[in-house]
Amino acid sequence: MTKILITGGAGYIGSHAAWACVDAGYEIVVLDNLSTGVARNVPPNATLIEIDIGDRAALATILNSHKVDAIMHFAGSIVVPESVVNPGLYYENNTAKSLGLIQEAVKAGVKAFIFSSTAAVYAPGSAEPLTETAPKAPLSPYGQSKLMTELMLADMSAAHGLSVGVLRYFNVAGADPKGRTGQSTPNATHLIKVACEVATGKRQSMEVYGTDYDTPDGTCVRDYIHVSDLADAHVLLAQHLLAGGANVTANCGYGKGASVLEVLASLEKQLNHPIQAKMSPRRAGDAPSLVANSAHLKSLMPWKPKYENLDDIVAAALAWERKIQGR
Repeated sequence: MTKILITGGAGYIGSHAAWACVDAGYEIVVLDNLSTGVARNVPPNATLIEIDIGDRAALATILNSHKVDAIMHFAGSIVVPESVVNPGLYYENNTAKSLGLIQEAVKAGVKAFIFSSTAAVYAPGSAEPLTETAPKAPLSPYGQSKLMTELMLADMSAAHGLSVGVLRYFNVAGADPKGRTGQSTPNATHLIKVACEVATGKRQSMEVYGTDYDTPDGTCVRDYIHVSDLADAHVLLAQHLLAGGANVTANCGYGKGASVLEVLASLEKQLNHPIQAKMSPRRAGDAPSLVANSAHLKSLMPWKPKYENLDDIVAAALAWERKIQGR
């Protein structure tokens, strides 16, 4: 049976990927330090090992003992504003620790490595929808730390023959339609998660950062992708690489954007009442608009999104929030 190791597999996207791998019949080993991940969101038949991926000795032992075929690497820090004020943390967690993981993977003979990257690698103001060849000039240390890892993977692949898949996510949202996992990170910063916490009373109010962008309503526009569609893309990419397919770097989004205010309107429509939202100044590191061209991904594998309606994404996130709060 194919065995896949998932770093950050108790986190939001990682746990969805873990369930998608289990559904596809793979054997799963999850590594997570549980600093933001939640153990109960990991599939019960997965092997969960609580370590930090910065522990090179433990990584070597695990990779050699479990004989994994592929790694899906989700572990890392993801808050853009935090990366601006504490860049060292992001270069340590996202770049330095990734290098150690890649080196140990090569030593252990892992065949394929799939990396969780981001649309934040692109230069702001590039023509949309963004293709993979759009200029790279990250606004934040978060984006820069991810781009550095992409470059390291390309070099390590060329030198050692490691098969590499890089998915540049746009804005991930929603929750598993079967209710098995969802966004559970404490103090999450994702817009739809925060809005759902306001809707369910966990937060009193929220802020809309920036209302003067050059967008139709002045708020940031993002390409929101359902987390289960993203997880399916990881499974297909693993199948592609393990079957001997060429390295892949691809965007993962729907090719259509929604503004912050449009997201709030979708939620309010489902609630039948407004939520408390304060209009605030822009945050450092936020691009006005990020919308994907995912034609390259679709040309390489049979990825067919199932949940691309914004109302469905918001409804799934709201259902999960109500579940974990017992409402």
